[in-house]
Amino acid sequence: MKLVKREKFDRVLVVGDELDMQAQSKWAKGTHLEYEGQLDKDRTTCQNILWELGPAWGIPMDITRSNHTDRLYHTLLRGAPSLVGLPCTSMKKFMDFASMGIKFHKKPLEFLKNYYLVHGDEGSMNSNPGGTALGLARKFGASVLCGHTHRLGLQAFSSGLKGQYETIWGFEVGNLMDKRKASYLKAGAANWQMGFGIIEVHGKAVTNIPVPVNPDGSFTIYGKLYA
Repeated sequence: MKLVKREKFDRVLVVGDELDMQAQSKWAKGTHLEYEGQLDKDRTTCQNILWELGPAWGIPMDITRSNHTDRLYHTLLRGAPSLVGLPCTSMKKFMDFASMGIKFHKKPLEFLKNYYLVHGDEGSMNSNPGGTALGLARKFGASVLCGHTHRLGLQAFSSGLKGQYETIWGFEVGNLMDKRKASYLKAGAANWQMGFGIIEVHGKAVTNIPVPVNPDGSFTIYGKLYA
């Protein structure tokens, strides 16, 4: 949040899974999690964090759909399908995005020319950081920024002849979760990396910057340590 305030970014992009919705997961069915009653509290916490990451400073924010937030729709579909379609049950109404000036996207968002924001579950999972995003990029024929994998990585594919070539990028922006709370991980181990991404644009020049986050939550960018 200090970084957002200090740098005054032009735009903040959220790759999804901003809300876990674990109680609405099919894995929670029939367990104590289904009755934990945390959704409203979690929603408020999420709204406050999103607000501080952009809208509070007048920075536009875009959020893409994701498999975790899709759980709102799938829960209704399983248990109360007659309620599907009510305005209050849509994700953007449920989160009150409009009042915060946040735009919610159900489909891939072209935020730069030939550069798309998607969640990451639209393609095949690749265990190599950046590989899932690059797979989507090759599928789309354009660069892709995504999440879903919890991995931080940047991969590229170039095509062309005799010095005339084009490059598309697959950029996965890591995660900011507390892995200790991922109780579903066997032995608590996973090939995940904490981090986020920055994209700098200067005319036609676009630079992708993966930013690793240390276990203590600190990171370094633009020569400054944030701790």
